[in-house]
Amino acid sequence: MSEFKVKLEWKPDSEDFSYKNYTRTHQWIFGGGTEVTASAAPEFLGKAELVNPEEAFAASLSSCHLLTFLAIASFKKYIIKSYKDETVAVVEKNKDNKQAVTRVFLRPKVEFSGEHIPDEEEMKKMHHKAHAECFISNSVITEVIVEPVL
Repeated sequence: MSEFKVKLEWKPDSEDFSYKNYTRTHQWIFGGGTEVTASAAPEFLGKAELVNPEEAFAASLSSCHLLTFLAIASFKKYIIKSYKDETVAVVEKNKDNKQAVTRVFLRPKVEFSGEHIPDEEEMKKMHHKAHAECFISNSVITEVIVEPVL
C-alpha cells in the first residue's frame, strides 16, 4: 500500500464572502514540497491563468497513461524519442443530472527512435495495455477514451 498526501490551503482576500466575490484561488502543497497556485475554472468564477481541478484531473489521467506507456515500451526494448498528449476533459451533466467530468480524451502522439519501432497494431496494443494498467484510470468512473495519433 502507498499513500500520497496533498495539503490544500485557502484564505479569503477580502471581507466580501458573497458568492460572486470570494476568491477561488488556493494552494496545493504536495508531499515533496512543490506548491501550485490553483483556482476554479473561469466558468466557475476562477482565474484562467491558474490550474483548475478539472485540468488537474485530466493531467493526472494523461500523466498516468504516459508513465504506464513508457514502462511498457521500455520492457519491450523500444526507445521513445518524444511523447505528447493533447488531453480534453468534458464537463457536462451525467446520468444523475449532476455536473461531472464524464469523458476524458487522451490523444497521445509517440515518436520512436532506433531500428526497433512498433507498427500501428502494436502501438494500439501498447496504448490499450497502458490504459488497462493505469491506476488513475482504474480509480475513476469517468470514461477515458484513448485516441492515439498514429
